[in-house]
This record gives sequence, structure tokens and C-alpha cells, in this order.
Amino acid sequence: MRRPVRFTVALAALLCMAQAAPPPSPQQIYGPLFEAVQGGRVFEDGKTFVDAAPKGDPAAIVEAYRREQPKGAALRQFVLRHFTVPGEGGERPAPSLRDHIRALWPQLTRPALNPPAGSSALSLPAPYVVPGGRFREIYYWDSYFTMLGLKADGQQSLIDSMLTDFESLIARYGFIPNGTRTYYLGRSQPPFLSLMVDLASDPTDPRHLAALRAEHAFWIRGSDHAIRAGASLRVVRMPDGALLNRYWDDRPGPRDESWAEDVATARESNRAKGDVYRDLRAGAESGWDFSSRWLADSKRLSTIRTTHIVPVDLNSLLWRLERAIAGRCATAGDAGCAREFHQLAARRKAAIDRWLWQADAGHYADWDMDSHGPTPILSAATLFPLFVGLSSKAQADAVARITRDQLVGEGGLRTTRLATGQQWDSPNGWAPLQWVAIDGLARTGHLPLARDIARRWISTVDSAFRQSGKMLEKYDVEERKPGGGGEYPLQDGFGWTNGVTAALIDRWPDLDPDAPVAAGE
Repeated sequence: MRRPVRFTVALAALLCMAQAAPPPSPQQIYGPLFEAVQGGRVFEDGKTFVDAAPKGDPAAIVEAYRREQPKGAALRQFVLRHFTVPGEGGERPAPSLRDHIRALWPQLTRPALNPPAGSSALSLPAPYVVPGGRFREIYYWDSYFTMLGLKADGQQSLIDSMLTDFESLIARYGFIPNGTRTYYLGRSQPPFLSLMVDLASDPTDPRHLAALRAEHAFWIRGSDHAIRAGASLRVVRMPDGALLNRYWDDRPGPRDESWAEDVATARESNRAKGDVYRDLRAGAESGWDFSSRWLADSKRLSTIRTTHIVPVDLNSLLWRLERAIAGRCATAGDAGCAREFHQLAARRKAAIDRWLWQADAGHYADWDMDSHGPTPILSAATLFPLFVGLSSKAQADAVARITRDQLVGEGGLRTTRLATGQQWDSPNGWAPLQWVAIDGLARTGHLPLARDIARRWISTVDSAFRQSGKMLEKYDVEERKPGGGGEYPLQDGFGWTNGVTAALIDRWPDLDPDAPVAAGE
């Protein structure tokens, strides 16, 4: 039986097609990129990548991969940039780091508060921004770094309303407490109010000056007694009679919010429990709760002795406060006030230079009231004099050298060089200390080092954001991952990380991980 001609022609065409090479599979097309994605389990389902559609020439994508060699989170971002990936919403890209921060401000903003009877919360007359996570109230020094980001994102009204809240607290309590809870009313935090006022829409408002003077009065309360006794409350008499400050807490006993932990720490100590509680509370006032800066034995929290340490960061900020008051008094035409506070600032600077500056070591150090000498801990606090404008050029140059050589980690500025398990030690890095260092180095002529630390830090924050979708309280700057240590789990939110990251990208837009790459780069 003869086959129809049409059937014969069709069969010949099919046989010809069968003999042609089949189209290559993704493994064949993408080679090393395919192996990296599938071997690294970039996507939970191995079918995801092989079903992805390239957005450009496959050969060019492979060449870009060979050139960039991305790993981890960067590899995932490489794939999402070059492919439309099933389930990854090619039409709905993940928000950029900056867009994510902008979206967080409304989530972290709280309205004016009038708490019910029996609540530990303190009332506040205006809206405010909380850090996030377990931190459900406004915190003092956190808020300055949050405000930096609010300023970058055009949220001036929130900055002003937070200043209204802080000045309300000063009016009621005579100081700004650690946070707006009744159990924080024994202590403050590092005094950043003068820097906050600089961010106000009207820094010359007389109410700001009144608040600054009240804050200064809080920190120097006990000075007359300290002159006679050597130390009183937050004031310490140095060996030459000069007065500097320390951290303290006016209340005795274990902290309400960490009662069980403090009782356990005191039990492990061979010291009077009341002394241990006071030093734990003072460590909380420092904001560095806790750090080897405050420990006699860096491995044992029970050896904490915060009230025996004269810290360089606190005294730098108080010098800045005195200078700010002097300047504002001069502007207001109060010559007597301006003269008084210029003299106070000059005396404090002389004492810092004499007792806290270590010329041989080339850095600022905390001072030990018991040994009458500097503590052995090199920490990021050494950069505070640069940040506030207190250091000379020679001092700033020396601090820049030791910072570059010993405090810069792979993913940002180290807090200290000691790994103790305490959260304000290695390997952790913290947003506020990154800003202090970066801004201080930039102000003193060390812009390349400042920019390098900023680049490292932004990269670390972005890497964790790409992996977790979160902004975190602290980061491991050795391995560029979420931080650890401390009394509580890692928190997300996170006010000061958002603020510092936004402000750094605002200063150097080209460091934005989502910024377009210029041709030829």
C-alpha cells in the first residue's frame, strides 16, 4: 500500500527535527551559576531556579556571575536581578533598604500617651517613635539616632514632637529618664539632648535652653559634696581637684525589668549586693549594658564596677552640653551665663586632656577611680571627643590610626576588641557607635576612613535585611550577620539602626545598595 505523499513529507520533516540538537537545559546554559544556586539552595524548591526566565542574554548573565562571584544573600539578589523567578513576584520586587526604612516610621510611631492608673508607662504629650521589639516606650539616647533618620526622611514634625516629650519629662522629673517607664526614674542615659535640639525646626526657642540648663543641673548635682568626699552621685573629684562625671542610678536594689537576672548576678559576687545592684543600674544608664568597660574580670558580670569608672563618652557629651548652653546664652544676650558655661567647658576639656587622653597609647580611655589610672579597655568610646569637636588635630589623627588598625571590622566598627558574651563587646557593632565614629572622623579630616566604615556598616545591615527582611538592634561585624549576647533575644524594628542607615545613605547616596550602578563600574 502506497503512503500518501503528504504523510511522507511530514514524516521526513519530523525525522529531520529529531536529528537536530535539543535545546540546552538550564544546567547546560548557566553552568557555574546553576551549580552555585542549586548547590547553595538559594531557593527552597530546586524547581524554582530551573523554571526562571532570564531578563537578558544568558551568556551575558553567566559572564556577570563570573565577574562578580556573589555568595550568600548577594547570590540570591543577583538571581532576582537577572531573572523573573516564579513565586518571587517579578512584578512586585522586594522593597529597597531605604523604602523599607521609610515604611517602618509609621509602624514605630505612637500617639500622645495618657496611661491608665497602675500602668508603668509615663504620660507623654506628643507623638513619638519607639525603637521596636520589646522596647515599647521612648528611649533617651536611642532617639537622637532615630531623629537623624527622621530628618533624612523629611519627618520634621516627629522630631519636634519628640523634643516636646523630652522637655516635658525634664519639666516633671528634672531630667530625661532612661525610658518612659516608672522603673526608669532613677537614671538617665548618655546626654544627647543638645544634639537633638540642633535638629529642631527652631533650635533658638528659649524652651530648649531652659531644658538644657536643667539637664546640666541634673548631671552636676552633688558637686559640692564630691569636692569634699571624692565622689557623689554622678560627680567625681579627680586627683588634681577637677570635677568629671560618672554613670549612676539614684535607686537601690535590682532593676524591675531585670530583677531575676540582677539577683542572680549579685548572688555570684563576693561584694555587697547593694553595690552590685548600683553598678548594674549605672551600667544601664551608660547605654552599654553590659560591656567589659565596666568589669574587673571581663568574663564575669558579677565583677561589674561601673560607678568606679570615669567614662570618656559621658564627659565628652557633657562638654558638648556646656558649650551648647554657653552659645545659646550668648545668643540670648545672657553674658553671665555664657561666661559661666564657657569656663565650665574649658575646665572639663582640660581635665579630659589630662586624665582621659593617653598620649603614649594614642587614644582616649576611661579612668579607674581605684587604680588612679586608665582602664585597659580600648573601645569605640574613644571616638566621642572627635564627634563632639573636643579633640585636637594630633589627638584626632592618633585616634583615627588606632581605629583603623584595631577597631574596624569586616562589617563595621567594633565596640571593643574583647569577646566576652556581653552584647557591648566584640563581635557586636551598634548603629549609634557607627555614627559617632563616622561623623567624628569626617569632621576631623579623616573622610576616607569614615566613608569606609559607613560602606562596611551599610553592607552588613543590607545583607541581614536581604536575608531576614528586618532591621536589627545590633550586628556581628566580624561575620556580617545578626548580633548576639546580652540579657534578652535579638530585637528587630529598629529605631537607631533605621536612623543611622538612612542618614548615612543620605550623606553618601552612592553607598545605597539599591543605587543604580554607573556604566563601566
